[in-house]
Amino acid sequence: MEKVKEISLILKKLYPISKTALYFENPFQLLIATILSAQTTDERVNKVTAELFKKFKTPNDFASSDINEITKLIKSVNFYKNKAKYIKKVSQIIVKEFNGKLPDKLEDLIKLPGVARKTANVVLSQAFRKAEGIVVDTHVKRVSYRLGLTKNKDPEKIEKDLMKILPKDEWIDFPFRLILFGRNICKSKNPNCNNCPLYEFCLTKGKIK
Repeated sequence: MEKVKEISLILKKLYPISKTALYFENPFQLLIATILSAQTTDERVNKVTAELFKKFKTPNDFASSDINEITKLIKSVNFYKNKAKYIKKVSQIIVKEFNGKLPDKLEDLIKLPGVARKTANVVLSQAFRKAEGIVVDTHVKRVSYRLGLTKNKDPEKIEKDLMKILPKDEWIDFPFRLILFGRNICKSKNPNCNNCPLYEFCLTKGKIK
């Protein structure tokens, strides 16, 4: 698809380096950070994990901890009580079923509590550099729709649409470029259409959808 090639080239020039803004030192830390990031800014998550990962370093540390300790350390993120339960349960499963090592397959990751395709794809692409799918967050969802790369609003359907039109070697970096573009230019409210390098491809032309 010629359109997506042109969009991709423009985004590459705009954001030559594209990666998650979440801080992590290993795949397991990225999984925890991504679980925490639901409905919470990456900036807030990074502040939380800076303290969290000082106290708990391995799946076993989390699995054997008092859940109240986890809850206390993550209470500044949204839905922290549910996330604390997910983190402890996920850690227990990793210890029991995967010998304390985070699996690197999509089918294994999405079986973990609190881990949907988006979270699994973030971990696979950013920690393992594996392209098994495409990350679809709120920015990817919004920008893809505005640019006419999808007509769907459901994240899994959007992911399938993008997988059809993008070469596989773009699956890792393209969505993170869209995320940066969505944060900086194509915002949910008040998009900066006057300075948008992709305006010619936009179907909404400044109309918020």
